[in-house]
Amino acid sequence: MRRSELPVSEVLVAKDAAIRLLSNATLPPYTYIPGTTTPHPIRHPEGHSYGRKGKQPLPLVPERWGENRNYLLAIDLFNYGYYWESHEEWERLWRACPPESLVSRFLKGLVKLAAAGVKVRERSIHGVRRHAASAGEVFADIAAEWGDDVFCGLRLTHLQFAADRAAQLPYKEELKAGDPVKIFPFVIEPVQVPLE
Repeated sequence: MRRSELPVSEVLVAKDAAIRLLSNATLPPYTYIPGTTTPHPIRHPEGHSYGRKGKQPLPLVPERWGENRNYLLAIDLFNYGYYWESHEEWERLWRACPPESLVSRFLKGLVKLAAAGVKVRERSIHGVRRHAASAGEVFADIAAEWGDDVFCGLRLTHLQFAADRAAQLPYKEELKAGDPVKIFPFVIEPVQVPLE
């Protein structure tokens, strides 16, 4: 039985079992955490993406999600503790979508879930709860409108459960600035792993 066929509670506890969707993509040497000594990835000369102006990503198409490298990279970044970077990648995709489209709203939910991870690293529990709860609401709305549990390769019920769980957890562990650490007890995994 694939993990995508397991009950939600069993899928979301497998946090160390993230599958790399883009195994040939290099992950950054650190994750940016606002308000710490980590250099801003884009604006600071020592940033991990300084001077790299990425081209506008292709829009995310629900039926061809597995072909969108930016989307797959954002999932990898999220699953490996690069919350700020996944937030930025999903936001770039969000900007490439028609405003208020279903895909745009879905990406907004993923941006909010990644923002909750950033807020954990900033030690802002109120921010974690606000962003995670908002993400859960977005995923519930998408599920109601889409009429299917799978959207862009991800199970909406899993995303709703994950967002709700992220909003309820206590986050007391002190983490070293810049270390990419998976702080949520779940991974985001497509129902089918695309071929690279």
